[in-house]
Order: sequence, then C-alpha cells, then structure tokens
Amino acid sequence: MTTNSANTANTAIAKEAVETNGAQSQQTDPPTLQLDNVSYTYTKGGKRVLKNISHDFQAGKVHAITGPSGAGKTTLLSLISGLANPTEGMVLVDGTDLSERDRYRFRSHDIGVIFQSFNLLPMFILSMDASGKSFDKPKKAIVEELLKQVHLPKEYANERILHLSGGEQQRVAIARALSYGPSIIVADEPTGNLDLATQDDIMGIFRTLAHDGHRCVIIVTHSPEVAKTSDEVFELAPTRRRR
Repeated sequence: MTTNSANTANTAIAKEAVETNGAQSQQTDPPTLQLDNVSYTYTKGGKRVLKNISHDFQAGKVHAITGPSGAGKTTLLSLISGLANPTEGMVLVDGTDLSERDRYRFRSHDIGVIFQSFNLLPMFILSMDASGKSFDKPKKAIVEELLKQVHLPKEYANERILHLSGGEQQRVAIARALSYGPSIIVADEPTGNLDLATQDDIMGIFRTLAHDGHRCVIIVTHSPEVAKTSDEVFELAPTRRRR
C-alpha cells in the first residue's frame, strides 16, 4: 500500500493508499469520475470546506474516502452526486463537466446514491415507482433479480421496510440504487451501524459490483476495516491542517 501527499502549499493534503490484490491487472482505465482542483465554500467569501482537491475514480474499483470529522467527506459526496456545484474547479464525469450536464438526469440514471439513513419508502416496489424511470420488464421480476444480487430472498419484495433489520435495509438500499443500472455507486457510511459479519457481506457486495459489474464504487467511511478491504483509499484532512 502506498501513500501520496500533495506537493505544493496550494494543493490540499490528500493521501492515497492503493492496495493491489494479488494478480489484479496493472492496466488502468480512463477515470469515470475526476475531481479537478475542486474547492467549496457554503457562503461567498466564507471558510473553505474543501480546498484544491484533485483525484481520479475509476470503474472496476472500490474507492474509500476517509478522514476525520470536519474534513469535508460528506460535502465531497454531495459534489460527486451532483447535489451541489464546486465553488472552484470541476467535477468531471466521463470527461464532461458535471455542472454543464442535466444533473437531474445524472442523479436519476447515471449514479446510484446510498444514504446513511437509507431513505427507503415502505416497500421496495414503491421505491422503484418513485424513481420515475420506465422499465422493460415487470417491476416484480426486476426486484427479485436485484434482491438476489444483494443476498436477499425474493420473498422480501413484498416485505415492509420497517420489518427488516438494519443490515437487510442496507441491502435493500443498495438494490434500489442499482435499479436503473448506474455506472457510479456512492455510499455514505454504509456499514456504520452494522455488525462485523454483516459489514463484511455488504463490502463483498460492493466489491462484486465493482470488479464483476465494472462499476465505479465510492464509499465514505470512518471504518479502518472498510478502508482496508477497498481497492483504493483517498484520505482527506481538514482544511485548517492543510499547508
């Protein structure tokens, strides 16, 4: 595992740790998502939450974003998800500036977001209805296929969300994010309230989505275990510590 730091005073200290797994190919694909000198402030002239952040995220890998509270991890996730625009710099998706794209279409077709609080509707099929997307197969058949991907039996298609455990709700949240076939999956603390066995299973799902499904998976986490089992780690430091 290697760690790279920023080289100049104007560049944020962002450490990258790259873990190579066995015979994993050394070839790298063009980045699916790029941060190009991104800075962000909540108010004009206010304190910078993020400063001069640059990083590439590639398909086929699980990327972990780590750092202490106040480092701007959740803000960065909002920028990656198209929920906000950078104050300076660009977020590029397949080489195109996200601020110039239809961000509603991006969020409803190209990126799947898994929230820390799940944000699930009472039943999974209702969650799919709320996406506004049309499907070429019966929704129930699609739901059963998605549930299989996240290690849940098809009977859960008719189960009420509030009857499920935290780990089961997390799996349903992942399945919902996959329902429209996005190329990018982002998750905010997806294992924060789970036991270690469930955490390992959830991380196995993410690795399968990245390695077998060739998706770009980005996870914000405080967990050293989650970071260790990711393919790459991007560590943010609070702006006050950046020199």
